[in-house]
Amino acid sequence: MSKHIAIAGAGIGGMITALLLKKQGFDVSIFEKEKQAGGRLAFVEREGYRIDQGPTIVLLPDMLKQILAEAGVSKDAWELISLDALYSIHFKDGKKYTKFKDINTQLSELSKQFPGEEEGFKQYMIDMKKSFEVGKTSFLEKSFTRKRDFWTGKNLKTLLRLKAYQSTKKFAGSYFSDERLREAYSLQTLYIGGNPQTAPAMYSLIPYSEHEHGIHYVKGGYASLVDVLVETLKASGIPLHLSSKVEHIQKEQGRVTAITVNGEIISVDGLVWNGDFPSSAEQFDVKKDYEPSSGCVLFYFGVDGIYQDSDVHQFYMGGNFKQHMKEVFQEKKVPTDPSFYTFNPSVIDSTLAPVGKSVLYVLIPVPSGSHIDWSNETAFKNKMIKNIENRAFPGLTKRMEWMEVRTPNDAERFGLFQGGSFGIAPNLFQSGVFRPQAKPNLDLENVYATGASIHPGGGIPIVMQSAKLAANQIIHDFAHHSSAKDVNLNERLNESISSL
Repeated sequence: MSKHIAIAGAGIGGMITALLLKKQGFDVSIFEKEKQAGGRLAFVEREGYRIDQGPTIVLLPDMLKQILAEAGVSKDAWELISLDALYSIHFKDGKKYTKFKDINTQLSELSKQFPGEEEGFKQYMIDMKKSFEVGKTSFLEKSFTRKRDFWTGKNLKTLLRLKAYQSTKKFAGSYFSDERLREAYSLQTLYIGGNPQTAPAMYSLIPYSEHEHGIHYVKGGYASLVDVLVETLKASGIPLHLSSKVEHIQKEQGRVTAITVNGEIISVDGLVWNGDFPSSAEQFDVKKDYEPSSGCVLFYFGVDGIYQDSDVHQFYMGGNFKQHMKEVFQEKKVPTDPSFYTFNPSVIDSTLAPVGKSVLYVLIPVPSGSHIDWSNETAFKNKMIKNIENRAFPGLTKRMEWMEVRTPNDAERFGLFQGGSFGIAPNLFQSGVFRPQAKPNLDLENVYATGASIHPGGGIPIVMQSAKLAANQIIHDFAHHSSAKDVNLNERLNESISSL
């Protein structure tokens, strides 16, 4: 009889785990508290308009393709579009630096905008290529349920090679002398809610990967993958129960034996948790204080016309990026002159808005937590709209047909840990072995976890990798459990035969 694994949460991690387990013969059910699947991967929709609500930058395309294929998702069900230029960074002094996948084009851009920095970039790409392959196999593709698996001589050498003791910002300074380039090659920690001034240099693999593997766009929006996954669940015979919160977990002798959903008690052989883990850690007797990632104020716009001269992705730096990060991560106050990111997908995708219209998305890094009542920050929002119009999208207020704003208060209501948008913060002591693992508490032998707060971390392909690690752990544990039972049964049979 196949084992029943319940999955609490139909985020990307939960759905991928379910599909991988089903292919191995497990009986899998998914229970999602919301009315729709997808978690952070969702759309903001108005009549005729649709734009990604959360993740927008598609990294690590090979990992994305591989895991979706392993989960049984047809390659014909979705389309990936490669971007080159990758994005532009606009500095407050008027300097514009564009990143490209093609290295020769990038060197040409450096010689124009930052002459003398070309050799540093070449060395950066050489060094990071070696580090990426080592880091991928040593950390991204391995779980550290047993802590001793992490503390090996090989891994310690890898950590030294990745200079995990340095910040990403300081690491960038090893290759680039201009402060603006140091920012350009460290700001990517914000993709996962980390502070470039303090996040360990192992996360410098992100800006390297942008050049090496490219940045992509999922046609129809990143969140269109949700419908693809839901259809694959149906085709695989995996029940997806929406508006079905796991209200209670029944534990006996170090195992979860049942869950309660909408008042119904359901027996389980294992449980995978795909909620934002720190918010639920106490249920699993994990007692640790976690630091949340940064929060975001997000603007979504429906606009008359299309900003054809704007790239899909752009960054606009404030006058003092270091001060902005200090306000977000240390002082935890409303930033005074923030940098911001813009997403203009309609320039390459006409399916997102009515003919002649477009959608825009703007993200401003802000502190997480509930200490700021963002409903009272009208002046900040108005200032940002003016700033966005002046620097990024001229005439925005006149062309705007609708606008929606989301804040850390909304994120916290949705269930994200302390309103952080990206799980727990990617600092040194919340990375690798220090991050919650696929098996977060060894005293509960059949409880597993996946998601942005679980190793290896945030970002859609990385969360898919966490799902793969969780599925592999379950397959290993249940095979071992079955083998142990067979051994015990054989021992009892031998004892019975001997007594005859």
